[in-house]
Amino acid sequence: MLKKFNITFPVVLELLIWILYAAIYKYSYHLDHAQLPWIPGNDFPYLQLCLFSVCSTLYLVPYYRWALPELVARKKYLALSGLTIIYFALITGLNNSYMARLFAVFTEDVNVHAYFMALYRPSFRDLNLVFLDFIAFAAIGFARFSYRNEARLYKAETDNLRLQLNLLKVQLQPHFLFNTLNSLYGMSLTAPREQTSRYILLLSQLMQHILYDGAKEYIDLDHEISFMQNYFELEQIRYPKSSVVFNIRELNKDTRIPPMLFLPLIENSFKHGKHKIADDAAVEAELFMNGRDLVFSVKNDILDKKREATQGIGLINIRERLELYYPGRSRLLLQEQDGRYYAEVIIKL
Repeated sequence: MLKKFNITFPVVLELLIWILYAAIYKYSYHLDHAQLPWIPGNDFPYLQLCLFSVCSTLYLVPYYRWALPELVARKKYLALSGLTIIYFALITGLNNSYMARLFAVFTEDVNVHAYFMALYRPSFRDLNLVFLDFIAFAAIGFARFSYRNEARLYKAETDNLRLQLNLLKVQLQPHFLFNTLNSLYGMSLTAPREQTSRYILLLSQLMQHILYDGAKEYIDLDHEISFMQNYFELEQIRYPKSSVVFNIRELNKDTRIPPMLFLPLIENSFKHGKHKIADDAAVEAELFMNGRDLVFSVKNDILDKKREATQGIGLINIRERLELYYPGRSRLLLQEQDGRYYAEVIIKL
């Protein structure tokens, strides 16, 4: 299955740094250095200092959101070093002085006004705060770069998986048509007209499923069951003396699966079945839920001749699709015993 990409970490990290560092730590820093009179009963006095802490940090947004991730992505480390020096040696001082002057103008409290005026003249005392600004927001910048890089890799991987899945579907459809059209030709020579008409109707319904549902990534299980039932009925018409059984039980109606996922196993049960030469041959299939596992099994009597050593297109196709859609959560079991061939797919939903 195509995996989903998680964008939570960079967003949470950025939010935490703005709250814990810019809004709380820097507020506490300024509150401590301002040496303002304590206001009894007020746990958060002089909130204009908190607003100043946040506003005086906004100038870093272009640096960590765009400049740093972009320059790292392009591997322009010299340009990044130069920009960082300019930002924190020049722009930081100008920004802090401007913001202090602006807040001093709009602050009525005499003590806070005096502190803002003191901040208007930068001192070496504030270098540690500048350094912390760099550490905190550079961390966000590198996290954003990592996120962008992972997003690009994720998109490339997703596009590649979609391409593989589309190729597998394209591969499966001609294989299905080849088998059914061969059968239709044989029936047109020997079967009664009514059976041939019913066969053509079933084939048209199967083709409708392939054309409309086959292009989707997932479909409702009910739709796939209808497709499978039509296919089994179609084969029963071809081999009226054979026993063709398809049992359905204990299914979750909300389940969705890739279209035509089990088709190769169904096709193989008839392609290699004994019903071609014997009237008492049987094909038995079952679809059911076992806890959280979706199970499809099919067994058929086989011809006495030795099965081909190499796997055909169908089995290769279902193995690859299971690996793409359910990596590590699916099993394909194949076994030949006592003149019968068993195939089973188990998918952990």
